[in-house]
Amino acid sequence: MRKQSLAFLEELLSVPSPSGFEQRAQAVVREYLKDASDEVTTDVHGNVIACLNPGAETRVMLAGHVDEVGLMVTHITDKGFIYFAAVGGVDAALVPGLRVHIHTKKGDVLGVIGKKPIHHMDAEDRKRVPKMRDLWIDIGAKDGKDAARHVRIGDSVTFTYGFERLLNNAVVARGFDNRIGVFIVAEVLRTLADKKLSVSLYTVSTVQEELGLRGARTSAFGIDPHAGIAVDVGFATDFPEADQKTYGEIHVGKGPMVARGANVNPVLGRLIENTGDKKKIPYQVSAEPRATGTDANAIQVSRAGAAAALISIPNRYMHTPVEVVSLTDTENAVKLIAATVQAIKTGMDFTP
Repeated sequence: MRKQSLAFLEELLSVPSPSGFEQRAQAVVREYLKDASDEVTTDVHGNVIACLNPGAETRVMLAGHVDEVGLMVTHITDKGFIYFAAVGGVDAALVPGLRVHIHTKKGDVLGVIGKKPIHHMDAEDRKRVPKMRDLWIDIGAKDGKDAARHVRIGDSVTFTYGFERLLNNAVVARGFDNRIGVFIVAEVLRTLADKKLSVSLYTVSTVQEELGLRGARTSAFGIDPHAGIAVDVGFATDFPEADQKTYGEIHVGKGPMVARGANVNPVLGRLIENTGDKKKIPYQVSAEPRATGTDANAIQVSRAGAAAALISIPNRYMHTPVEVVSLTDTENAVKLIAATVQAIKTGMDFTP
């Protein structure tokens, strides 16, 4: 992976981006794409849309959502402790003892998530999974007035874990769901920036996917693509106790996941697989028997409908501060999508 690309990925992962508060991450995306694109715009919803070859008859949209799960401040006690609610799907069992940043108008405030210590728990307490309302954030405030000088109701909160390398080209960070998708669609655009395309290519860093695919809905309506590929993370099942009967056999490092199912246009789906086979790009097939909870869902049903597909990066420990993905899978996803876009011709018929 190019040093410039890796630097972009690390910077993208370093900034917070909980749903509804994506501005800082989107600024990083705009800066990275401004010189590689024919045009870069930001819509009223906050989606960053970069385009190559605008005006071509056939429009192709690539989407990766920039938002991550997080927390939001809901209450400050008289003693200065801060209560919160989840933004997106956060596992309450993983939250106690973590360090967090509260993102305020004056800057980031460090805090820790506290709970009753194990020494003070009875046998039943130790068995019980904590609920969000049983936990709080401690910023070291003297009292409620002191806390309120730094933190306001509605401030967003993210976990502090950053990007680090593991063995065999694996990497760990919070927010790979789905900063890795944003990275991939940006890299596809940069890969194709000096190529002759038959189509208009729109790459979108979408917002608020974790709250109901909201950014993809509005950006797809505006772009009105003929075909769209969502790039997200998918469930790896190569760890102990994974349910492969339900979720299939998916390994980190063996290639991006290409979805088959109701959310995938058969013509576009076959084109992706045939391109991977022809170019000898490894991929894994994932079964999606219903509408997916990804931007592919929103793209498929936008306006009168679009040919949609979903490519995912196998991810261990999704929605935790220690998500694990492979840079090898990431690079192969970029190659597969770039080759697929080049294979789409003007006026291509995606009718099943």
